Amino acid sequence: LVIGISAAQAGIPTLAGWLSGPLVFAGSAQVATIQMLDSGAAPLVVVVAALSVNLRLILYSATMARHWGGTPRWWQALAAYAIVDPSVAVGVDGYERAGDRRGGHLRYAGGVAILWVAWVAAITVGATVGTGLPAGLHLEYVVPLFLVGEVVPRLTTRGVRRGVAVAVVLALAGRWIPLHLGVLVAVTGGLVAALAVTEEDDR
Repeated sequence: LVIGISAAQAGIPTLAGWLSGPLVFAGSAQVATIQMLDSGAAPLVVVVAALSVNLRLILYSATMARHWGGTPRWWQALAAYAIVDPSVAVGVDGYERAGDRRGGHLRYAGGVAILWVAWVAAITVGATVGTGLPAGLHLEYVVPLFLVGEVVPRLTTRGVRRGVAVAVVLALAGRWIPLHLGVLVAVTGGLVAALAVTEEDDR
């Protein structure tokens, strides 16, 4: 819903913002994409930033790969397309509960279908009503608050806290970097800082 509203309020075609739902299908990357397009960032910078935000999906793919080995290519492609935080949680639990791989596949597919429909429907509602909402609601604060709500529960380890701190500092310092590359620098710097923390330090 928040993403749909932000797409409607941004200075980009509402349809382009809405299409980020089925095409990107990843909340944080969608928000980053919409905000950077709205600010006039170069398309290449937007793509690289979205890919950087979604680097964690590589780890998720590795987690699910053992369940999908030997399956048809079309299944692997569709299943991988739907990999996000909630679908992985449902998938891991589904495969553990199912008595066989086919049962696990069905549980994963069912969870993903419900998630996808609800996600796109919520974005559609937000994009539809977003243009008619009064400016006095100050919806420009919705997306930053949404991102804060996404980050705070994940500040559970030293590595994550250091990565977020470095990303915030670089984002503020990089506001004047040409081509809106500050976001990309902040994301990259945050990832490097988080990964630099050893497992022993993270305890």
